[in-house]
Amino acid sequence: MPHAGKGLAVGLFGGSFNPPHAGHALVAEIALRRLALDQLWWIVTPGNPLKSARELAPLASRIVQSEKIARNPKIKVTAFEAAHHVRYTADTLALIKARNPGVDFVWIMGADSLRDFHRWQRWREIVLTFPIAVIDRPGATLSFLSSVVAKTFDYARIDEGDAPRLARMRAPAWTFIHGPRSSLSSTAIRNAGKG
Repeated sequence: MPHAGKGLAVGLFGGSFNPPHAGHALVAEIALRRLALDQLWWIVTPGNPLKSARELAPLASRIVQSEKIARNPKIKVTAFEAAHHVRYTADTLALIKARNPGVDFVWIMGADSLRDFHRWQRWREIVLTFPIAVIDRPGATLSFLSSVVAKTFDYARIDEGDAPRLARMRAPAWTFIHGPRSSLSSTAIRNAGKG
C-alpha cells in the first residue's frame, strides 16, 4: 500500500486494467486536477468478481503496463489487494481506512461502472465509507442518472463545482465530473487482439 501523510487528499482508482489504456490515464488526470488531489492510487485488482477471469492477463503484466501509462508522479500504481487477499472493494476501502487515519480519500470510478454498481458486494457500505467521484465516460452520461446508486443517494450528490472539496467531505457524498472522454475500452482492445 502506498504511503500518504495525514491531511493529504488521495484518490482511489481501482480496476482490473486488462489492459490499461490512455482512457484510464485520462480519468486519472481529470480526477487529480478536478478533485485537487495530492496523490492518486491506481489500484490494479487481482480480478473483478463480476467479470470472467479467463481473459485476465497476469497481475504482474497489468502492473507493468499501468506504470508505463500512468506517467504523472502523483500517481502511485499498486496491487496491494493481492498481498492482503482482498477481493471486494468494500474490504479494500475498510483496509485503507484502518491503515491511514487522518488521510482524506475519495473513490474514483468511471460513469460506465455506476450502471452496475448496485451489483457490487456491499455497495451501500462503499458509498458510506468514502466520498465518490464519478468521471464521465462515452455513452454513460445519461445512463448514470437512472442507476440505482444515483437514485438511492441522490440526496448526497454535490455540485460538480464543489469537486475540489469532495475528498474532505464525510461520506455519503458524490459528484459527477464532466470533461474530455476517451472511447477506448479494455474489452475492445482485448477483442481486437483476438482478430
